[in-house]
Amino acid sequence: MRQRSRIILLAVTTAVVLAGALVVLLDRPATRSPAGASSAAAAARAVAENAQASTGFDGALLPRRVGTPDFTLTDQDGRRVSLGQYRGRVTILTFLSTTCHPTCQLIAQQIRGALDEMSAHPTRANPVPVLIVSANPSADTPAAVRRFLGEAALSGRVEYLTGTLSELRAVWRTYGIVPSGLGDAESPHAAAVLLIDREGQKRDLFQVEQLTPEGLVHDIRKLEGRG
Repeated sequence: MRQRSRIILLAVTTAVVLAGALVVLLDRPATRSPAGASSAAAAARAVAENAQASTGFDGALLPRRVGTPDFTLTDQDGRRVSLGQYRGRVTILTFLSTTCHPTCQLIAQQIRGALDEMSAHPTRANPVPVLIVSANPSADTPAAVRRFLGEAALSGRVEYLTGTLSELRAVWRTYGIVPSGLGDAESPHAAAVLLIDREGQKRDLFQVEQLTPEGLVHDIRKLEGRG
């Protein structure tokens, strides 16, 4: 009996040890995974920070000689507005929809913050022009646009442009916009805010995750030669 008890005890002890070892082995990927993901995220941030440090811009600096084709659309007050009429001034251009939640509201608020900061600056009595091109003309009715701009405190401060579907399609195609994706925060077009320099060239691009009023103001001033 004693011999049998010792054999049973040894078997139980061995099973416990093996089970513990198995738990440790199975747990290793789970404990290492967050660290690996964290390291990858940190590396990505470092690359972005290095790129910004090398260019001096907070947004993604685009190559020179990338022109912006002109277009003419109708603003929220019924006036015809052309991109070309702002040649000689740094201009903000973005594509939004009044039904794009919450990404478009966030972009509008960040732009409003930049305009507020520039208006408060003693040498900036006239903030930069802002052109918002509709990405959803069926939803962007005059009433919806007025409500959207009012909620963002942008009434009278920006041009919210719309037009016929054929007019807008021509602009979307020229600027590589996919309207159906604008309601999705994951869409690369949902977050794009473009800065156009005085010569009418695309120079600076902000995605939503990097868009801040301070960053916009910083890059606008650099394009104006003030930074």
